[in-house]
Amino acid sequence: METVTTEQKIILAANKLFTQKGYAATKTRDIAEEAGTNLALLNYYFGSKENLYKKVVQEKLKMLLGAVGPVLSDEQITIEDKIRTITENYTNLLLENEELPIFILNELSVNRELFVNLTQNTRRIAQPVIDKQLRDRGVAMSAVDLVINTLSLTMFPFVAKPLITASGLVKEEEFPEFVNERKGKILEWITAITK
Repeated sequence: METVTTEQKIILAANKLFTQKGYAATKTRDIAEEAGTNLALLNYYFGSKENLYKKVVQEKLKMLLGAVGPVLSDEQITIEDKIRTITENYTNLLLENEELPIFILNELSVNRELFVNLTQNTRRIAQPVIDKQLRDRGVAMSAVDLVINTLSLTMFPFVAKPLITASGLVKEEEFPEFVNERKGKILEWITAITK
């Protein structure tokens, strides 16, 4: 059995608490307690709650891109399956981490380099494959537009959730069902454009 390091325990605890409580409501003391360690070690490894949160987010994005990247760059996987995978993975990730889109948008506005290395390689490999698949279908849409449209339709409800729920368009408790239902609709909408 593999031994879990103190640093890994802290990351696991932080991931759990950030997911349950959100960034603002999570205290570093709570993370240290959940990890079975002390606050000094948390500060030693990460320096601050923000740095720990960045690490957790980067780990999640690595997992997500690790699952999506190979699918996007595989010539044998259809455009529909690529859209389905993006929509499914992002919806699931965002349901577990509703603060993630706003955090990423804020972080990108002040620290563009944070996710560059994680996303550039995936784009370089996948873009030519998707462009070719679209050309072969006679679709005048680029891979960039396909991916951005799919991500926008998937992520916007999470970004706009406070407005959506406050206006009564969707009740707070119905939001997970709402975004899960959208997964199939997004596939239909994007597929209709690519035919």
